[in-house]
Amino acid sequence: MTEHSRIALVTGANQGIGLQIATDLAASGLTVLLGSRNAGRGKAAAQTIAGDVHPIELDVTDAASISAAAAQVAQQFGRLDILVNNAAISRANGQQSESMQDYIKRSRATLISIDEVRTIWETNVFGVLAVTQAFIPLLRKSDAARIVNVSSNLGSLTINSTPHPYRATFNPGYGASKTALNAMTLAFAIDLEAEGIKVNAVTPGFTRTALNNYEGTETVQQGAAEAVRVALSREHPTGTFTGSVNEAFPW
Repeated sequence: MTEHSRIALVTGANQGIGLQIATDLAASGLTVLLGSRNAGRGKAAAQTIAGDVHPIELDVTDAASISAAAAQVAQQFGRLDILVNNAAISRANGQQSESMQDYIKRSRATLISIDEVRTIWETNVFGVLAVTQAFIPLLRKSDAARIVNVSSNLGSLTINSTPHPYRATFNPGYGASKTALNAMTLAFAIDLEAEGIKVNAVTPGFTRTALNNYEGTETVQQGAAEAVRVALSREHPTGTFTGSVNEAFPW
């Protein structure tokens, strides 16, 4: 790491969109901290990326893991310039291999188990809150800090209140967790605005990842593009929800 290089932490970065975000940020010359719940997978993923990349063990649902990761970053780097909250799950109980059609059927509001909703929200909502709070002291040491939350257009209440092809996918689990994440984004944006720390939500679109059993229509490169653009921008305003190339999405 050079003295003036920017430092970015990406959670859930050992695969999928997170790995692509980490790859793209490293290619842009940043020092990238590749967060992964599993240390071995994180190390293996980091070795596939060219640039200044450091694996960080980070389970966003474990308070001790979050504290240890924040302490490690503080000791090794002294600050954080960009936090990308990417870690997310779409379902629980190891059912990642089920088809989207089967998932939509069983995750309807009248059927989905409360335990599964709690598990999803633990990662997608409370994990983001806990990680962001833990790393705020390090972000405050940056001269231009940015927090990027990887959301989804499925979290948009405006979009899902009108008919569209994927409307049936909106449920109390993943869909509503992204609605809550958008609310969390606004809450942090309002709280940190006076300090100059910018907070944004982005949607990757329907990207082919393990979240949807690789049934998405976009590549991970396409899915990562807006998160990377916002993370690198000095001008993009705080408190926005965007996708594609700076396309505004309704909350």
